[in-house]
Amino acid sequence: MTTTTAAVVESPGSGFTLGEVELESPRDDEVLVQMSAAGLCHTDLGVAHGALPFPLPGVLGHEGSGIVVDVGAAVTSVQPGDQVLLSFTSCAECGACRDGHPAYCDSWLTANLIGGQRSDGTSPITREGKAIGGHFFGQSSFARHAIVDERSIVKVDRDAPLDLLAPLGCGVMTGVGAIWNVLEPRPGSSILITGAGAVGLSALMAARLTPATTILVADRAPARLELATELGATDVIDTTRVDLNEAVADLTGGRGVDGVVESTGNVDVLRMSVLALAARGTAVVVGAPAFGSEVPIDVNFMIPGRTVTGLTLGDAETRSLIPTLVELVTTGRLPIGRLITHYAFDDITQAAADMASGVTIKPVLRF
Repeated sequence: MTTTTAAVVESPGSGFTLGEVELESPRDDEVLVQMSAAGLCHTDLGVAHGALPFPLPGVLGHEGSGIVVDVGAAVTSVQPGDQVLLSFTSCAECGACRDGHPAYCDSWLTANLIGGQRSDGTSPITREGKAIGGHFFGQSSFARHAIVDERSIVKVDRDAPLDLLAPLGCGVMTGVGAIWNVLEPRPGSSILITGAGAVGLSALMAARLTPATTILVADRAPARLELATELGATDVIDTTRVDLNEAVADLTGGRGVDGVVESTGNVDVLRMSVLALAARGTAVVVGAPAFGSEVPIDVNFMIPGRTVTGLTLGDAETRSLIPTLVELVTTGRLPIGRLITHYAFDDITQAAADMASGVTIKPVLRF
């Protein structure tokens, strides 16, 4: 058993409180990781505020990075001393996992987002002898140490900059995957990205590495639109000044766009994004509004081959995609450092506040 310091969410809306917890020794398919850095994601904030039924008190965090301390008896992919990035977990056995789409694993929702426990009903985290919510995305990385599923782990080079690469496991991978794995832009394609947060700007950077020639970014924050321009957007749309659909029509000669990445989670923006599609265009829904949210769309508008599809974690096979992203980041071709602000782990409350207010695009905690 390992005693460590974790940022515990006691109840919905209570924020993060640092305190000691106990971690079980790793089981056969688990790894003990000493955390180096962890990204803070809007999903963490949503769960902390009670928007999803994760069992609280509990430990969140799902963009971790660190150094392997100990491994279970059946673990073969890493050994103590290895540097690793952490992402979601999956069963490896269902049809989606066998087909290379673990983000659509049959057990994804309970194993990652809302279960707070392993598949056998136990949590790897206790406090004063009582189990608390853990196993978030197979890691619960808002702690100085974490018990992590081997399926959540991707090994990286020993000199890899973990405090730069930590966000690859969720936010960056989601934005990149929306472009590369779903839209797959053809030469001359046009793309609209709604929301210039970490996911949207990651999608922008990924789009810049494709043959798409028109890349539009829409947001309400001038500073973020300025950054989008610097990162390669061909045009930006300030939706506090102009109507989104009118602006898209003007910029595409009335045709609309071939692809949309909707990252805001706002249902009104989603509806406008779908209406911005050209015939045979595809809208990728990444931002998640509250459960039960609905968007009315004229069925006849969809008949000319328009598609709306949801996306989980970029539809990524992590051990294939993440090493590629590491290479692109470390060689400067995917400059995610432009999105990151670093905070000490002890300052997680300030990091969460800065993210919620829009001051920071992607907070990364350093341990």
